[in-house]
Amino acid sequence: MLLMTTSDLPLERIARGKVRDVYEVDADRLLLVATDRISAFDYVLGSGIPDKGKILTQLSAFWFGRTSHIVTNHLISTNVDDYPAETRAYRSQLEGRSSLVRRTNPLPVECVARGYISGSGWKEDRASGEVCGIPLPPGLREGDRLPEPIFTPAWKAPAGVHDENIPFARVETLISPRLAAAVREASLALYAHGAAACLRAGIILADTKFEFGTLPSGELILIDEAMTP
Repeated sequence: MLLMTTSDLPLERIARGKVRDVYEVDADRLLLVATDRISAFDYVLGSGIPDKGKILTQLSAFWFGRTSHIVTNHLISTNVDDYPAETRAYRSQLEGRSSLVRRTNPLPVECVARGYISGSGWKEDRASGEVCGIPLPPGLREGDRLPEPIFTPAWKAPAGVHDENIPFARVETLISPRLAAAVREASLALYAHGAAACLRAGIILADTKFEFGTLPSGELILIDEAMTP
């Protein structure tokens, strides 16, 4: 296994996230490269995990392929032969860890669906008895299954600032009531599908995060990654 914490391609790099490098292909497409960088509390650390980016990319491709009947996603291809000709000489940086995707206007909301109480949801429940304004049954223990999955969104904070859990009403003001209802419905449907598939394989999907964007036509599509750990 080789460690790759940064990429260098003959395209304009327009963003460098905690894990992914984002390159512009043209007005309609982007090339995402998932590196092996790791972060803690939104800070990128100096070390990495070999092949982490490959695992994330292939897991996302797996779920994108199996949930497109629920909501359209941004994935065009993970085959380097489908990428712009000038990038194919950089196959060693791209193979298994990159995606050619449709370009969207990303929504400023992390769309979290929870079927079990854990993580920041557990912390919020202990403090107030609710998560993102949703009252929860008293007496829950960390890791307990919820009566039904809930939508617990977060505001996508600027780099270096931790994302903030927000109530659904705040989502409506950030992206419009119509889009807020659409992302809630899609998130819960995606989670239900993924959680059921994981359970059949002996895995509990406690919660997961989705991101969405809109095309110029206004169509809502799933972007970034899907049901990765």
